[in-house]
Amino acid sequence: MPDVSAIVVNYNAGMEIRRALQSIAGEFGPADWEAVVVDNASCDGSGDIAGEFGPRVRLLRNERNVGFARGVNQGLAATSGPLVLIMNPDCRLIEGAFASLRRELERSETCAMTGPRILDPDGSEQGNARGDPDMFTGLFGRTTLLRRALPGLPVSRRNVISDAAVRKGKTSVKVDWLSGACILARRASLHAVHGFDERYFLYWEDADLCRRLRSQGFEVRYVPGATAVHRVGQSSRNARAAAIRAFHESAYLYYATHVAAHSWPRRLLARALLSARCWLRLRNHRH
Repeated sequence: MPDVSAIVVNYNAGMEIRRALQSIAGEFGPADWEAVVVDNASCDGSGDIAGEFGPRVRLLRNERNVGFARGVNQGLAATSGPLVLIMNPDCRLIEGAFASLRRELERSETCAMTGPRILDPDGSEQGNARGDPDMFTGLFGRTTLLRRALPGLPVSRRNVISDAAVRKGKTSVKVDWLSGACILARRASLHAVHGFDERYFLYWEDADLCRRLRSQGFEVRYVPGATAVHRVGQSSRNARAAAIRAFHESAYLYYATHVAAHSWPRRLLARALLSARCWLRLRNHRH
């Protein structure tokens, strides 16, 4: 059995996936490791890049795009390492990231998942450690104008956790939610909650997973001493309209499941607001 498994769900990521796999191989180094690329019917040949990395990296091809959550679950079923690195094909690890993530994960048996600080290629922070989504996330979420204009507000700081939230002397901090772009998890913890919820085609499946892990008594920890670089949107650039629709459908699913499960008026309001927002985003995309 390998010490660690890596899962990369790929959809038309182009040459980015080569850099992702190179960084994984470099970080795992002499460890006994395996990786699987789950290719969601890419048409750019990017899935074939897995063959450049020898027998440690296997390719699973889907005949259609089954989404991120189902793709990860397929990768889990095809691997066996007790530790699982889940990483986007347009993401790459910076030297030392894996060791830092593993060290923090193994500090406590209750820690199910760790995630690094994720940067844009220009060095700016993506804000991948976050608070549980709620109605205010639409106004003060990671990419909103209000949060950027008023980053010091408590609601802004709750929605996006900055490095400053890690107290001096601490190497990690417990958070609600980590972006699925790059996470290291215990396989046993993922199995305990039956992996990702495949109702989420794309987006918000990471928030749902983290919430279900925490409901079972596990911890999710942000490790700013580990770094990854993520070129956002490489896989969705050629299917932007579909990605916009998936974002809003998944946002409603999360809200209806975890925030307003027992309040149909709130679910109805959320559906109306998200539908209107989706329409506006699609309209702007077309023009």
